Amino acid sequence: MIKNTPLTAIHEELGAKMAPFAGYNMPISYTNIKEEHQAVRERVGIFDVSHMGEFIVRGPQALDLIQQVTSNDASKLAIGDAQYSCMPNAKGGIVDDLLIYRLPEDNCAAGEQAFMLVVNASNIEKDWNWIQENNHFDTRLIDISDKTGLLAIQGPLATKTLQSLTDVDLSSLKYYTFTKGTFAGIENVLISATGYTGSGGFEIYADSEHMVALWHKILEAGKPFGIAPVGLGARDTLRLEMGFCLYGNDITDETSPLEAGLGWITRLKKESFIAKDILTSQKEAGISRKLVGFKAKDRRVPRHGYVIENEAGETIGEVTSGTQSPSLDIPIGMGYVSLPYAKEGSTIYVVAGKKRIEATVSKPPFVTLNKN
Repeated sequence: MIKNTPLTAIHEELGAKMAPFAGYNMPISYTNIKEEHQAVRERVGIFDVSHMGEFIVRGPQALDLIQQVTSNDASKLAIGDAQYSCMPNAKGGIVDDLLIYRLPEDNCAAGEQAFMLVVNASNIEKDWNWIQENNHFDTRLIDISDKTGLLAIQGPLATKTLQSLTDVDLSSLKYYTFTKGTFAGIENVLISATGYTGSGGFEIYADSEHMVALWHKILEAGKPFGIAPVGLGARDTLRLEMGFCLYGNDITDETSPLEAGLGWITRLKKESFIAKDILTSQKEAGISRKLVGFKAKDRRVPRHGYVIENEAGETIGEVTSGTQSPSLDIPIGMGYVSLPYAKEGSTIYVVAGKKRIEATVSKPPFVTLNKN
């Protein structure tokens, strides 16, 4: 059965094009993807991403559990820090990528720590089961996904849009930090300087019951700055221009974080974590393929699953994501290719039916942006 977010009725009232995504009825676009994309790049946009999953990890050994199941080093997190990470599976693939928040300890007993894990909507059940299966520590996991809503306000005018709604000095929040405070008259809202667009901005977590009020108040505050509701279509073009991975496309249970260019969140010097030995061996031996970005020399857009060939017509990889870049007005994409073809500037060919599209390997991000 398809689920709704607390804002589904509002999206429908706004005339959004709706479609199933990760088990939820979600807005794909309100006007068109290009307009919404440019609104975020040039001004500010608001996204409903309440379909994402949130788990609280709390207990004396909360950090030990997180260190075991994730690849990054969460011991470096101070209260108020966020961290991008991934969960390796037993064979070195990726269960999911996620955000880790080191929470204040107001509600913790003596000696306890608390974290929030934010996971992809399509993986909520899988991630929950995986973490529970590996929870051999004195800590507990609480699924707050259904009662937590999430709005992303992204773009160079995001700070100006939101500042009138809170006493928190938003300009002082550094990238990948957060605070809790009163926002739009609602207490205990988590305000996070994170996002999936590359254009700067914030993500706002609050109880689901407050989402409708928050949506309306943010839209009203953003009117002088040209705020626009933005759907998942533009969310995809925005993240792809930055080279951000999408789970299920660019990273999966079968892809290694080292192959995916996520070595920077794979801390092999950590004492222990799932698949550490496999990933250490992989780094020592060297990877045989790599996730690369590319720009196409054609008007046809490369799509997920298209074969990538070399000049001789030999298969060297596969497209994982592709789109028409609204900022560049050319097709761009990402895909895995054999290591000899992963060097920037290499020429590759994407097979689209009977046509071969010439493309050049290009290191993301594909665009340079003005952030707030």
